Amino acid sequence: MAVSGQQRRPVVVLYERIADAIHDGTYPPGCTLPSEPRLAADLGVSRPALREALLLLQEDGLLTVRRGVGRTVNDSPPRRGFEHVRPLEEQLSAGTPLRVRALLRTVEEPTDFTTQHLLAPARAELRFWESLLSGEGAAAALSQEWAAGDDVLEGAHPAFAQALRETGDGTGTSMLAVLTGASRGVPLSAHSGITATLLGRRRGAQLNRPADTPAVLVTQVVRSGGVPVLAAKHMLPTGAPALPVLQSN
Repeated sequence: MAVSGQQRRPVVVLYERIADAIHDGTYPPGCTLPSEPRLAADLGVSRPALREALLLLQEDGLLTVRRGVGRTVNDSPPRRGFEHVRPLEEQLSAGTPLRVRALLRTVEEPTDFTTQHLLAPARAELRFWESLLSGEGAAAALSQEWAAGDDVLEGAHPAFAQALRETGDGTGTSMLAVLTGASRGVPLSAHSGITATLLGRRRGAQLNRPADTPAVLVTQVVRSGGVPVLAAKHMLPTGAPALPVLQSN
């Protein structure tokens, strides 16, 4: 999950510029980057800022330093860190993904939430999945996920649309897991928000907790090519496994 602030550090912006150049083929796999002085001049940045961004790109596996050669682009550079979207059942696990139990798999009209985040028209039909995530016998989280309408998905991410059609209603998987599984080679980006709240009666009953149990509500929107394809709400009660959060300033 990534929660972005209003301003990003210049080195993060520079990281993204170079990562974009790698992924769009400006610096193809196996090529050697220009020297630091030349690259800094080409990008119009200082060498200290460039060096910091290059170190981050090395740590993330996009670049390798070869003695006597310089920095080269890896043959299979991974998707950028801020595009690496992981299903909640994996993020909350300590190595073994949590179990996903399907509570509801249906199609519904847009709500205020999906109208805002999926830009869905009033009479659209959206797939809605509600799932309970659990581990070691205890419920850890309740997830509600919506996919954009089929017409949107066919244009923005047809592989996701097909994967959803082929996934059975009772399948023990999350919609986000279906999306990531159908996105090999397709860059995704996500934005999340975090709010402190209480479970409430209905969610408390689903999670087997009192209604006044403190909880964290995570809202998430995932995009493909800038188009929102999935929106979700994840409710994590007190005592749930820790959720790793990256704060970008």
